[in-house]
Amino acid sequence: MNRTGCTQPERVVLRELSLRDGLQQTSVWPTTEQKRAVIKRAHAAGVRHFEVGSFLPTSRFPQFADVRALVDAVATLPGAVPSALAMNERAVRDALATPVGEMVVSLSATEAHNQANIRRSREEAIRLLRHAAEACRAARHRPRVIAALSMAFGCSIAGEVDPGEVERLAVACRDAGADAIAIADTVGYAGPSQVASLTARIIAALEGTPVIVHLHDTRGMGIANAAAALAAGVRTLDGTLGGLGGCPFAPGATGNVAFEDLVYLCERSGYTTGIDLAGVIEARQLLGDSIPGEPLHGALARAGAPANIRWDAKRRPRAESPGNLPASRDLPEGRAG
Repeated sequence: MNRTGCTQPERVVLRELSLRDGLQQTSVWPTTEQKRAVIKRAHAAGVRHFEVGSFLPTSRFPQFADVRALVDAVATLPGAVPSALAMNERAVRDALATPVGEMVVSLSATEAHNQANIRRSREEAIRLLRHAAEACRAARHRPRVIAALSMAFGCSIAGEVDPGEVERLAVACRDAGADAIAIADTVGYAGPSQVASLTARIIAALEGTPVIVHLHDTRGMGIANAAAALAAGVRTLDGTLGGLGGCPFAPGATGNVAFEDLVYLCERSGYTTGIDLAGVIEARQLLGDSIPGEPLHGALARAGAPANIRWDAKRRPRAESPGNLPASRDLPEGRAG
């Protein structure tokens, strides 16, 4: 019996970000057709949330030149939710011209990093978030807005980050209209106790607004931190196939937590993801083949799932809409996630 009093395992939603966060620093990137193939294979394995790019100037970020085509591609897949980053008013407008299901607006937990990253103050970033939320509510397809708080566990410029300041910003983002708040260990500073403490604090402060945890494996703490977030009540985690990615503010570091390792962690911890591990490893291979020379990370692709234990690869997720990410461990069973 799980925490909700039901016999069915609790659902964890895993958001796959390799075609956005994963491609921020690569020297090569897949073609649009190769990206579509990765998405299609991952979807067949049960992945339903795909962050596929950012609405940025293609002259500076050519790896995201096909973001509109990829949003369209995800939107055609049953139950799939296309997500993309919008960093300014023009990007919000461009995103709303597509069937995007989740619009991600980023701001930093520290003023120094926010200025370095998007050349705005944090208060200006919250005003952009409010604009995005109002525009999305007025749009015909009403995409969700996710406020992504980077450097929430430590900042490459400012160093230590006050948890009270992260809480203040998370509440301000909710009040500005965000449908979910993501807290990110952008440069991999955190350890499990810090993740558990801050995650529980943000869940309590937001009073039901969904919390997403976005982790990097810069110092090898990614899976341990993900386990701590799950124990604290988070039911939505971000990852990338093969741990692809990294942050421009942590040169030489490994990237996000490997998506396939998150699948294994969740399933072996008693949760359900609806994702076939073998299928996502195949998607990982497709991605790796499309970016020769770029290193991929993660343990499961090397070792595989244990051959002598029961691994149910036949479960498939129920259809998920952009409006039903779980808010906390207290949600009743039966929500699709």
